Amino acid sequence: MPIPIVNSIASWFLKKRFHQIELFLKYPNEVQNELLQSLLYTAKDTELGKQYDFRSIKNYKTFSERVPIKNYDGWQDIIDRSRNGENNLFWPTPIKWFAKSSGTTRAKSKFIPVSEQSLENCHYAASKDLLCMYLNNNEDSQLFTGKSLRLGGSKELSRQNGTVFGDLSAILIDNMPFWAEYSSTPSNKVSLMSDWEHKMQAIVNETINEKVTSLAGVPSWMLVLLNNVLETTGKQSLHEVWPNLEVYFHGGVSFTPYKDQYQKILPQKDFKYYEIYNASEGFFAIQDRNDSNELLLMLDYGIFYEFIPMNIYATSEEKAIPLSEVELHKNYAVIITTNAGLWRYKIGDTIRFTSLSPYRIKVSGRTKHHINVFGEELIIENAEEALKNVCAKTEAEIVDYTAAPIFMVGKEKGAHQWLIEFKTPPTDIDYFNELFDNALKALNSDYEAKRYNSITLNKPKITIARKNLFHDWLKQNNKLGGQHKVPRLSNTRDYINELLELNVSYV
Repeated sequence: MPIPIVNSIASWFLKKRFHQIELFLKYPNEVQNELLQSLLYTAKDTELGKQYDFRSIKNYKTFSERVPIKNYDGWQDIIDRSRNGENNLFWPTPIKWFAKSSGTTRAKSKFIPVSEQSLENCHYAASKDLLCMYLNNNEDSQLFTGKSLRLGGSKELSRQNGTVFGDLSAILIDNMPFWAEYSSTPSNKVSLMSDWEHKMQAIVNETINEKVTSLAGVPSWMLVLLNNVLETTGKQSLHEVWPNLEVYFHGGVSFTPYKDQYQKILPQKDFKYYEIYNASEGFFAIQDRNDSNELLLMLDYGIFYEFIPMNIYATSEEKAIPLSEVELHKNYAVIITTNAGLWRYKIGDTIRFTSLSPYRIKVSGRTKHHINVFGEELIIENAEEALKNVCAKTEAEIVDYTAAPIFMVGKEKGAHQWLIEFKTPPTDIDYFNELFDNALKALNSDYEAKRYNSITLNKPKITIARKNLFHDWLKQNNKLGGQHKVPRLSNTRDYINELLELNVSYV
């Protein structure tokens, strides 16, 4: 199809969709309340709907008092029943697909229900909206003159008791319309290869001769792929490989630690980066402006949002609030109710609102991935901003890292141990550590208070990881590729001790 015709179709769809977006921008809380009532009405005759009498719930107050908030462990039993073929448990339409992701306390893996409604009205709708917003902001875009290089963690889908499970990306590929493959690369066959390391080279071989105009995938794994592209082609810049490459759509992990490395291999100043916030449970927010680090919370994808202030999270005072009650710059845990039958579900992410009109957010971390052993309330956002600042000052580059507490023993004070794999190490690790400590103090007043005169916390201890340590750990745990990621911060030493056992100390 000629490009002008494609652009005209996209323009028509863009204008039509923007009228709908304007509705939730203008009436966000009304849209969310209507959505909640719609979800309750749709599921009123399910087992869960009858248990909590969804039919009689007429407002948010009753909903919040009657339906409990749970994490995956709390819903696992009923989800397992659904996977075994039972229907009408928590959603009226049959659940055919389950997105497999990292496990919990009770289970090695989570199996997140994906309904037909969530597939079409959330995941696919968001993909279209992302393109709409990008094209609206970049009228001269040549996006449709080439293909999108997509990098998912796809493996072949598994079938059990009439249901299908696998990576969300594999489910999306399996269900997308036939024509969609023509606008993306690599082929579905390569995308669904199960051996990650062989798949990476197969993607390189298949894509280097394509006309690629956009990239889409998780920053950490995409960077590995792109460096392989440069190594295979002998080029210094990706623009030499794909001259029409104009945008990278990224999500899954924070982009902050990787941005400088991307700018080295994508040196054109007008190259665009667009962030998304999605997960197996749903698609939540999209960057709607060029050169922005804020994401527009999407309110009409069949997801009803609630939030728990992190200062009362997991305490006896824990209580969720609706969107209408959130405040700027506070850290919140995200609770969702969805058109796939998740009810008041803790997804494990934390966000901050940067704007209330419209509702824009920044992802600040994970409810479990923080360090608060000594009252320091250190979150991923603090860590990555501090590392970014210090790397800029020392010309260091980081591949991966994790951190955990060093617990107090006797009179010895506590500290944080940082295990860091450098692509380019600093010339003076002690100076790097001093700058890093000061950067964390500047970003986090609780950390600064605990570090004051080393009252509670000693200086951080930085351990340099050998090359490929984190890659080897992920491979050992069968977590190479896709949405799998290294836990950044932890309140225990479980992860870091495993990694230290694999590490070979530098001399």
